[in-house]
Amino acid sequence: MKKRFKKILSLILVGAMSVSMLTACGGKAEQAAAPAGEEAAPAKEEAATEEATPAAEETASNEAGSTPRNETLYFAGQQWGSINDWNPMSANSNNAMGITQNDASRILIYESLFMYNMLDGKLYGLLGKDYKWNDDQTELTVTMNPDAKWSDGTPVTAEDVAYTFDCHIKYNSSKGNDYGSYIESVTAADDETVVFKALLDDTGKAVNPLKVLGYLPDLYVMQKAYLEKVEERNGEDADKVKQDKMEDLVASGPYHPYYDDDQKVVFERDDNYWGVSLWGGLPAPKYICHNIFADNAACQVALAAGEVDIDQQFITDVQKLWEEDGLPISTYVDEAPYGICASLPTIFYNVEVAGLDDVNVRKAIAWAVDYDQIISSAMSNQSPTFKDVPRSIMNPTEGEQALLDHEALKPYQFEGNDIDGANKLLDDAGIVDTDGDGIREIDGKNLSYKAECPEGWSDWQATLEIVAAAGKNIGIEIETYFPDANTFYDDMTTCKFEIGMFWTPGAAIACPYLRAANFFSKEYAELDVNWSGNYGHYMNDEADAILKKIPNETDTAKLKEYYTELSKIYLEDVPSFTAMYKPQMFHTVNETVWTGYPQLDDGNNIPPMLCTDGYGIAGLYNLKNVEQ
Repeated sequence: MKKRFKKILSLILVGAMSVSMLTACGGKAEQAAAPAGEEAAPAKEEAATEEATPAAEETASNEAGSTPRNETLYFAGQQWGSINDWNPMSANSNNAMGITQNDASRILIYESLFMYNMLDGKLYGLLGKDYKWNDDQTELTVTMNPDAKWSDGTPVTAEDVAYTFDCHIKYNSSKGNDYGSYIESVTAADDETVVFKALLDDTGKAVNPLKVLGYLPDLYVMQKAYLEKVEERNGEDADKVKQDKMEDLVASGPYHPYYDDDQKVVFERDDNYWGVSLWGGLPAPKYICHNIFADNAACQVALAAGEVDIDQQFITDVQKLWEEDGLPISTYVDEAPYGICASLPTIFYNVEVAGLDDVNVRKAIAWAVDYDQIISSAMSNQSPTFKDVPRSIMNPTEGEQALLDHEALKPYQFEGNDIDGANKLLDDAGIVDTDGDGIREIDGKNLSYKAECPEGWSDWQATLEIVAAAGKNIGIEIETYFPDANTFYDDMTTCKFEIGMFWTPGAAIACPYLRAANFFSKEYAELDVNWSGNYGHYMNDEADAILKKIPNETDTAKLKEYYTELSKIYLEDVPSFTAMYKPQMFHTVNETVWTGYPQLDDGNNIPPMLCTDGYGIAGLYNLKNVEQ
């Protein structure tokens, strides 16, 4: 197949994701530009809908939730089980296609105030039109988009924004517990003006203006009237409110729930969506469907067969799909790493577990792991190595790497596969095998652990097998454990794991601070249900003190000092260790049914965010059906 891409992305993306986001926090947000050529799209969509309706009705009679193929965009790699609920305040929602709130939230159903674009580090207006800090960055004022409407036709107002925040706080949601540590209040000055007042420290400065800003592309806005209805039917009981399935939801996004069971989740486009005024038309697909596959292998088979249009999973030697198999399949970038490397999949230790509370054990395992093997086998060389980019708490982008003193970190670096060094470290610490069973002990107890990630996540599973092999080489028993995704999420977010592989923030409006917090934050470790980071409950007073200084610091030299010191602590104490660098967001697409997917050099500035996350949703408006 002739590839569509001409430009080759460097492994280290230049400049797009700057470091000190405080310097870009004020002023007007970017407005989402309507993609070119949209004027004719509504007419085409309407015609296609009319023509397909009889076929759709006939198909639906044969299979529940069926939709016309030429009107449906099929996904893979996100939803790994039947959904629990539609509740953005839920502590255990697994609704990956409908509810994913983070630095670039998934905005198909619910919407955030702004959309984050990882390519240029900017916020683009959505429910919010623009934002502005006061002079000392203690208050952030957001002007609402007057065109925004709920699915019931009523306006989205500042009162909705304020009431959403108040409910997260009142009912102790995980997001409320997180942002409640940094935001004192959210109030509606009038229907179109929201004021975020930062929580202040003893000196009168905002505790963390970066976290206040990070709220804007993260938290979904929910309708006040609907939330009051949910509260009433649950007697304002916090647990019941958070467990409400919200199947009768009112939302503002371009799609609404259509069908779901243990085989699929289907969304239908809201043809009255208010965003026509923002984008110049409706999203191209009438339906969005995510079939629930058993594992990555099943997803890949469906992708190759044209049964999946857009896939977000790691595919070993993905280039063979077009180079050898000749399939109409492509990626965001045409050479390795086929996406933008900003993610650091990380092995977290639960430091409350006996043995893993010992730095010698943690360090020995990290030293013994063969990272070259991870990159060559688990990643099929689709990643920079730690020789290319020495390890730290930073991603491999040029902007973040510029905030490190690499010379100062050299004495603390480790290359991996150092079996002799790891064994000597344990021997010198007196951690030895006393009973001859091949497993070292501490206080008479074998060093024996389970290392987990979800079943079917083949690249992560392969990585943990390499970690387990490293343990065997140094007298530490590590058994791999691959539960279903829901069980894994529960284990990680409630600290019920021993060794677990999980994500860290990649490129976000508040990174690299957010990633540093992900590794070190005491506040995160104290959350009962923790989706934010520091999953293994590592505590370090020095690191915590540095974290508190970063959000209000604008001096680049000081920030470099802080991030270098945090990286030193990370390398010395090894509360976790990064397994590889990886594209933060990427996609593999099959163009049998749909074409026009975002690509690096197409001039549209749309990131590879699956056409669903943050400013990545702009991709839905550029898609074209091959038959039309």
